[in-house]
Amino acid sequence: MTRLLVTGGAGFIGANFARLAVSRGLEVVVLDKLTYAGNRKNLAGVDVEFHEGDVCDEALVDKLTRTVDAVVHFAAESHNDNSLDDPRPFVDTNVTGTFTLLEAARQHDVRFHHISTDEVYGDLALDDPQRFTETTAYRPSSPYSATKAGSDHLVRAWVRSFGLRATISNCSNNYGPYQHVEKFIPRQITNILTGRTPKLYGTGEQVRDWIHVDDHNEAVLTILAKGRLGETYNIGADNDHVSNKQVIELICELMGAEGYEHVADRPGHDQRYAMNSTKLREELGWRPRYTDNHTGMRQGLQQTIAWYRDNESWWLPAKKRTEDHYRERGQ
Repeated sequence: MTRLLVTGGAGFIGANFARLAVSRGLEVVVLDKLTYAGNRKNLAGVDVEFHEGDVCDEALVDKLTRTVDAVVHFAAESHNDNSLDDPRPFVDTNVTGTFTLLEAARQHDVRFHHISTDEVYGDLALDDPQRFTETTAYRPSSPYSATKAGSDHLVRAWVRSFGLRATISNCSNNYGPYQHVEKFIPRQITNILTGRTPKLYGTGEQVRDWIHVDDHNEAVLTILAKGRLGETYNIGADNDHVSNKQVIELICELMGAEGYEHVADRPGHDQRYAMNSTKLREELGWRPRYTDNHTGMRQGLQQTIAWYRDNESWWLPAKKRTEDHYRERGQ
């Protein structure tokens, strides 16, 4: 595979993936709708073939899919809070958009990799020592996670019913450069950089298996190259013992901030996500770089903080609008 169609390739994870793929000598075609979470500037200086458009546009998807060796499907409506405000775009993009891409891949016999999330599994109790595996039953709790679960099921059905050459990866929460300021980690970093007080949902006891976006995308390239067709691979970095409270405290420490403010918790806030990525590690030989057992989340956060400090012009235009929105919600 030398030429990839990357959907959502101007978004946070997709743009970082496009940059990585180009650096490895691959040709990249990007399809992105450029909604608020997609930004053409995310691909500045990267040699990609860019198309602005919707993954639900059958004619456009068909035209692009016929020119590539593989589709890497990142495009998704992805913020839980937004899915509670208006679920419809999540059904359109995450379900109908995935269907449209699957049909084009089937028509042209193109390899397909689907990017999903740990949130399809629901959550674990804070004192539960288990981690999600590829066979964990789905138990989504928001319109976002429910539509991502639906898209996963579509991919599996197309593999079984039509022989589509596809794989799925379910990944934990990402952080790193180019992430929208509405997300937890960049929100706190940019709050401090703009003289605002960092904000913590509720008590902050919730736990996420934080993974640096570069580690996630290295895993995706590994699955594309060596993954068994029809298989699902969980991606995680073993940071699943770190609470949101500990994350915000570490950010404050690294940035010399005095403290943070507790705000209203998110409705139905999942408690703990934890990924068992043994299958990916043992079968395909992938290892995360920014793991607590190696260089640590501290190093990943330091790199991320430095990026936001050096790229104020990228995030500042969206900052006030984002904070105004959260203020209206009491968050």
